[in-house]
Amino acid sequence: MNLLKQLWSDKLAALSLFIVAGTLAAGMFAPLLAPHDPNEVHMELRFAAASGEYWLGNDHLGRCVLSRLLYGIRPSVLWVLATLAASVGFGAAVGLIAGYFRGKTDAVLMRICDCMLSFPGYVMVLAIIGVLGVGLETILLAFVLMKWAWFARIVRTSVMQYAESDYVKFAKAVGAGHFHIITRHIVPVALPDIAVVSSSSFGSMILQISGFSFLGLGIQAPNAEWGMMLNEARAVMFSRPEQMLAPGIAIIVIVSAVNFLADALQVAWDPKLRASRQRQQGPAAATAAKLQGKEVA
Repeated sequence: MNLLKQLWSDKLAALSLFIVAGTLAAGMFAPLLAPHDPNEVHMELRFAAASGEYWLGNDHLGRCVLSRLLYGIRPSVLWVLATLAASVGFGAAVGLIAGYFRGKTDAVLMRICDCMLSFPGYVMVLAIIGVLGVGLETILLAFVLMKWAWFARIVRTSVMQYAESDYVKFAKAVGAGHFHIITRHIVPVALPDIAVVSSSSFGSMILQISGFSFLGLGIQAPNAEWGMMLNEARAVMFSRPEQMLAPGIAIIVIVSAVNFLADALQVAWDPKLRASRQRQQGPAAATAAKLQGKEVA
């Protein structure tokens, strides 16, 4: 509740949270919200302008742009969120084990992470696509294989700060088991770091999945996806530029909202950053009050 109050007190963070939550809800309930079948072709409505029945007009096959935009949330945002959860879950588990036990366990797990991180991310994705073929499932699998080692390293660094704390040593002294210590004493304090890193990675993954679909390596036609919609509108980008507006603006808005929300979460969970922002806002508020007083006088 305190976190929500802090986010709600920041207008930009509150707006970002509303946009992200609204987008996720629209993607989950797309079959109920979409006015038409996203794959239904009406060649007589090819490139039709916005109307009362088709609020965002029609594409090159006469399909409803609004319906495709709503269904495109699922691969562009919802499936990316599920992939992020899988990457964070596996990476966090590895990072917790490595940071808590250290020694040989830490050395072996971190050498595996080093091997995974030695490959450039996009090269690894292209290699997996070359082996398994194009498609959304291949891209999502590549994301999991590419991201988990990075999350593991970050979580390990965070866990090592708390593994030698006095309360952890006391828990070990009274005979608490390793699983109990990790779940009750390590995970709760490391969770804010995990959440901040995850939220900051969410926006970049949305851009990456849209980019691969734009290049024709992600989800395939006729399925709706924002990057695919941009790819389909590329042929008429000069004669029909409005075809690129809806998916392009959607990507910009959701990625910006996710990034602003990640920054707000970092400030809300870090007392030092929160105190620094309050100190910066104090002089600004005083200056604004003085200017307002002069105007009244």
